[in-house]
Amino acid sequence: MLTVIDEYTRECLSIHIQRQIKAPEVLYKLSELFITKGLPDYIRSDNGSEFTAKSVRDWLESLGVKTLFIEPGSPWENGYIESFNGKLRDELLNGEIFDNILEASVITERWREHYNKIRPHSSLGFRPPVPEVIIPHHYASLPDGKAGA
Repeated sequence: MLTVIDEYTRECLSIHIQRQIKAPEVLYKLSELFITKGLPDYIRSDNGSEFTAKSVRDWLESLGVKTLFIEPGSPWENGYIESFNGKLRDELLNGEIFDNILEASVITERWREHYNKIRPHSSLGFRPPVPEVIIPHHYASLPDGKAGA
């Protein structure tokens, strides 16, 4: 699993699941996020080969994105993702057995949406990072087709 969170908002931006994730797939997933969310100032990651690959480092450098690699065996240097991964394990993975990658992806995405939109976060005053906005029916539209106020 390649888990990506925004350290500031605590939003889980992506959980990508494959049997093995290599540098080209990291580039693809990051490029998707950069297009939809914008370029970050930096990316913090472990020293896994998929992130330390020359192609990934060169690409990030060409975009002006700085890299912050944590020391091996020092998970506290990346506390936000370590905390997130612990919640992912406790709240989802310990209770599931996946038969295939597709099933794992669908169930994990459903959990990610709940984590972002509904689940309260103590670090955010018991609010979710990206609360789901529910527009009351009377605000959606009026019978004459005009927007309500």
